[in-house]
Amino acid sequence: MIKVHEILSSFFGIGFIKKGGGTVAAIATALIWMVAVAVPDTWMVIGSVLVVIVYGIWAGNEVEKKWGKDSSKVVIDEVAGMLVALLFIPVSFVNVLLALGLFRFFDILKPLLIRRLEQMPGGWGVMGDDVLAGIYSNIILHLFLLLHLW
Repeated sequence: MIKVHEILSSFFGIGFIKKGGGTVAAIATALIWMVAVAVPDTWMVIGSVLVVIVYGIWAGNEVEKKWGKDSSKVVIDEVAGMLVALLFIPVSFVNVLLALGLFRFFDILKPLLIRRLEQMPGGWGVMGDDVLAGIYSNIILHLFLLLHLW
């Protein structure tokens, strides 16, 4: 079972990229999102995001035993964060690109309690900071859309 967790938590090996694995995982997620949400089913989308988050917490706990605390090989947290950033945002190239930029900004700099969530134990810490970065990104994107800033 640990092998399955390694494959999925590294997002099919993306986490093994030495530098920028998190960014590559976020970009891959954004591209998949643009295709997958072309035929939106709100409950399926919400359910999928929740499954990724819950699984990421579980897998984060499991692979930590082998890879150590918050290993860079684990990128399912970036996948979850990008999914949250894109949730309920109209799919367009510009919106997805802005979501990616905002998410990576919050994920890298870790302002506004994001760093504190990262310090939580096990899978909660692995996933918490990225989910919150996704929430912040989503809120800002919704504000941009509400205010017609583009």
